[in-house]
Amino acid sequence: MKLAPLSLAVALTVLPLATGCNHDKDDMSSSHKSMMSKSLYDRLGGEKAITAVVDDFVNRAAADPKVNFTRKGTDKEWAATPENVAKLKKHLTQFVAMAAGGPQKYEGRAMRPVHTGMKITDAEFNAAAADLAASLDKFNVPKKEKDELLGVVAGTKGDIVGQ
Repeated sequence: MKLAPLSLAVALTVLPLATGCNHDKDDMSSSHKSMMSKSLYDRLGGEKAITAVVDDFVNRAAADPKVNFTRKGTDKEWAATPENVAKLKKHLTQFVAMAAGGPQKYEGRAMRPVHTGMKITDAEFNAAAADLAASLDKFNVPKKEKDELLGVVAGTKGDIVGQ
């Protein structure tokens, strides 16, 4: 079974580890200090919340003709069978959870080699990123975490677009 779109979806959900900020520690409230010490994984709600976002995102991107999820017209066309989609969602959830500081281990393949031949355009990448943003909005992901995620997405573009 091919999992060509796996890396596209993974690249669109690459997450950084939680970042600090430049506030004076004496000025921080205890709740703010607690928030700062939590991993992005915990701030996103853990595996259950990440699974829900991934499920919604994959379904949304697969239905979006601007994304060309199955890579129709390329050498890397992909059959979105129920089995392939389930495997994609599983790996994507693993990746997001691990990248966010969770205990999961990602079992997928490296991004750049998988995207070679997929001929993903800037417009397709941006459409998928917009679908991710819409999924995050649907689940009321706070602005800080959403911005953290979407900022990293932009940094993956070189491994995905034009390969």
